[in-house]
Amino acid sequence: MDKIQLVSEINELKQQKNAVIMAHYYQDSSIQEIADFIGDSLALAQQAAKTTADIIVLCGVHFMGETAKLISPEKKVLIPDVNAGCSLADSCPADAFEQFVKAHPDHTVISYVNTTAAVKALTDISVTSTNAVAIVQSLPKDEKIIFGPDRNLGNYINSLTGRNMLLWDGACHVHEQFSIERIVRLKEQYPNAKIIAHPECKSAVLSLADFIGSTASLLRYAQRSDFSEFIVATESGILHEMKRTCPGKTFIPAPPNDSTCGCSECSFMRLNTLEKVWSCLKNETPSIEIPEELRVKAVKPIQRMLDISHQLGL
Repeated sequence: MDKIQLVSEINELKQQKNAVIMAHYYQDSSIQEIADFIGDSLALAQQAAKTTADIIVLCGVHFMGETAKLISPEKKVLIPDVNAGCSLADSCPADAFEQFVKAHPDHTVISYVNTTAAVKALTDISVTSTNAVAIVQSLPKDEKIIFGPDRNLGNYINSLTGRNMLLWDGACHVHEQFSIERIVRLKEQYPNAKIIAHPECKSAVLSLADFIGSTASLLRYAQRSDFSEFIVATESGILHEMKRTCPGKTFIPAPPNDSTCGCSECSFMRLNTLEKVWSCLKNETPSIEIPEELRVKAVKPIQRMLDISHQLGL
């Protein structure tokens, strides 16, 4: 089946089944082009809470599908490839994190949304890279906090807020791999380019950045900036939307240490394809299933995040 026929059949199935396709910015451009909604983790969570569709096809990674199911248990949540996991979520096994939390019983537990439902069930408040700093700042200054699983994001939040959160030692394989030396060489090649970076990057990369922010924040910065060249230190899927909405500007992906192509792609995100989107809509599988007892516990930090975000106007 060629691309035109695939897209046509996907659109037909969506109408027949009252389905909506939600895609993360890190998805392949072919999936972003057919999505009803494109966004970062916070926006996808907010959209999942709002949609009136009977079926949500979540094109991202597994924890994003879980988040949609936590918020909308009455809906069928499908993911194109059940193996689309997340190295950051995998770096924080629930059993080990539970022991870590138990060892520090007087701490509020904040976990990045890039975690499994089982880890969220151990959490007081979930956060995304969009709202993490604001949510941490909204808590009393003397509150003891555990933050997991991303140590880079945790260190960044600590540096901005003056907190001393206790950090879980996890990281995203994509954002860990950016090469300082190759970024510096790119800057020499493009001296007028602004370096923009996601806070999941190591502090050495962030120290080079002209702007640091979530995926959506990086996009907005590029759209609003008077500058025309950008070196982008995050997963290269975002370049599709940057180029689409800023046709007169140049976007250069920051290279990782071990890449010959000079790009930085999440292998898990790229497991999703148009063919798999069509198949999961047609067969209504793989679907996300979460035991109700776990869901009730795991949805609480997500709901608290959404409530605080709403109060803070995020």
